[in-house]
Amino acid sequence: MTREAGTAGQLPPAADRVTGQWRKGGFGSRMYDFIVMHERVADPLGRLMWHNDMSDMYRDIAELGDLPAGSEILDVPCGGGVSFRGLRPGRRVRYVAADISPFMLDRARAEAARRDLSSVEFHQADVRALPFADATFDRCLTYNGLHCFPDPEAAVAEMVRVLRPGGQLRGTAVVTGGGRIPAACIAIFQRAAQFADVGTAEDIERWLAAAGIADPQVGRRGAYAFFSGRKARPEK
Repeated sequence: MTREAGTAGQLPPAADRVTGQWRKGGFGSRMYDFIVMHERVADPLGRLMWHNDMSDMYRDIAELGDLPAGSEILDVPCGGGVSFRGLRPGRRVRYVAADISPFMLDRARAEAARRDLSSVEFHQADVRALPFADATFDRCLTYNGLHCFPDPEAAVAEMVRVLRPGGQLRGTAVVTGGGRIPAACIAIFQRAAQFADVGTAEDIERWLAAAGIADPQVGRRGAYAFFSGRKARPEK
């Protein structure tokens, strides 16, 4: 399946409560953005709710500054721009920040301006139908997104579609199987329409492999997982 670039405004209708909640930027979205932008708040809350902090995410973000010049990076959902802390002004990379929420994109634009990141591109986009051609990006980042997507398996397949062969998909997600407190927190967020289909770490590994990620790596601590892998190259 090939999609042409330049159709970011043509989104599929939001067919579920969770997507609708994130699109309109309600109280839960605002609280999430505040928490994740402040590591000193996010880490203790992560240990309390998910039995693991978010250090894997922040460490991975810090490595963005080491990517070679000319790299093309997709960040979806970009949220309020938490990943921008890994970028350096003037660095010659193409960085595309995509989110279904106009509220989050407004926050991300403000964060980019605050960090003097004038070259970041912004797209309102549904991860189930990304407005980019096949094999466009060298890296796709998806931090804290899978558990908010109504069809995470389809989202993973779509993100892998826009990766170049050999390109990396890296991200984090809340998963089931972490104990009673995380399970209760997941149920609360699902009732509030902040979380959708929360899978297991094994589900994520299966989704990555099915989408064409070679040797997917999924590490779970508590109810929080970090995952990564490279898109398989065509056999010669």
